[in-house]
Amino acid sequence: MFIILTQISNILWGTPMTIVLIGTGIYLSIRFGFRYNFRKIKFHFQNTFGKMFQPGQGTGSVSGFAAACTAMANTIGVGNIGGVASALVSGGPGAIFWMWISGLFGMSTKACEIILGQRYRVKYNKSMDEYMCDRSFVMRNALGWKTGAVILAFACFILGPWTCCVQTEAVTSSLKEGFQIPPILSVSVLGITCFLTIFGGLKRISSIMEKVVPLMALIYILGGLGILLMHITIVPQAFLLIFKSAFTPMAGIGGFAGATVRDAIRYGVARGLYSNDAGTGYGIIAHASAKTDHPVRQSSWGWGEVFLDTIVVCSVTALSLILTNVYIDYPNISSARLTTVAFKVAYGHMGGWFISVAIAVFAWTTIIGMYYSCEKSVNYAFGDTKRNKLATKIYMIYYMLPCVLFYNIQADSLWAMTDILSAIYIIITLIFIYSKQKVIMDLFHDFWFRFIPEKEAGLNPEPVVFGKEESEYE
Repeated sequence: MFIILTQISNILWGTPMTIVLIGTGIYLSIRFGFRYNFRKIKFHFQNTFGKMFQPGQGTGSVSGFAAACTAMANTIGVGNIGGVASALVSGGPGAIFWMWISGLFGMSTKACEIILGQRYRVKYNKSMDEYMCDRSFVMRNALGWKTGAVILAFACFILGPWTCCVQTEAVTSSLKEGFQIPPILSVSVLGITCFLTIFGGLKRISSIMEKVVPLMALIYILGGLGILLMHITIVPQAFLLIFKSAFTPMAGIGGFAGATVRDAIRYGVARGLYSNDAGTGYGIIAHASAKTDHPVRQSSWGWGEVFLDTIVVCSVTALSLILTNVYIDYPNISSARLTTVAFKVAYGHMGGWFISVAIAVFAWTTIIGMYYSCEKSVNYAFGDTKRNKLATKIYMIYYMLPCVLFYNIQADSLWAMTDILSAIYIIITLIFIYSKQKVIMDLFHDFWFRFIPEKEAGLNPEPVVFGKEESEYE
């Protein structure tokens, strides 16, 4: 099974997918005038991290920050810890450079997803009292493909939970490495606490995420920066190795088997995508519920999420692995366990305990955030009816089963399966973006060339209301 999954994954993530994904990011960045890359950093910072504790203006179910934290629960997690380690082992240090590139241009792709989610969201009144959107809603409401939307909804909520096996594998392996906790015990506690959280719905999920995600990310970043300070004299050499390996093959050293430039690009882009979710369509889902006065203002989180996830957190992990040399010294270890070893090398047993707890918390938030994404497909399939309430409760049980029962599958097999599903999501999302790019650009220009100047002139235009009642699409 591992061989088959790997072969399919390699086909999907070969040169064509890399060109399409990076090419789309470059194309959209040009269309947006690089406003999501480096031209308007001050504006994006002010409208994201600068407004974390403000309730937000406009219509929606939760604040823009709470919606972003629900999205970042998907992004800032095991992908930053285990995914980066996997990319480094398979693609060499050069993979980190291509991870940065995928993030840099992925900011524009993520922004498009957020705009689509806000533009084509719907309001459920009968069963949930919530604004929502996902790929199926866009497929029906934007493109009119009703049959395809139903098929996609069923595929998403049936297959989605299986990607979370990556999270539980990381939790069980890291807690065993750090505390010698039996996997059956850690996965049981993980399953029970996740279920109790998702049972509370969007309000409970977003409330917990906006408290846990920023705090845990900050603590993890500080731990990684400590390793950088311990090795401050060789940090420039680590950066040089990353840039050099991105364009030249890296020969085998010690336990490291070596990697080609193609390996660096393939694993860097794939793991970077899994980490920041740019292009997979998750941005459509998480940000649709946000209170905002314009979709493009909420799309600033396309910059904020990817910057924090890929440029900051992934870099901290990568440099920790390179500076401690664990990817060479420990050839039989990969994924999140390798990052655990890196922190143990730097801090002793305290480091192992710290990273084990960090991985457990990150995986916990990711499983919860992923549930919210999958739940929207259930909501679409059953509509704004009483059946939706019942189906959602039943689905909570189904969602947790793969996470709890299949945590001990080989890590490489889980990553290969996750790559396959991510590739499918990307193809669908890119079809949406290219099909509706006129709508996206019209909203974009409406905001930047009309809305912003009025704000700066001291005027206060009425909030722009997007999203219809579900009945209006029936």
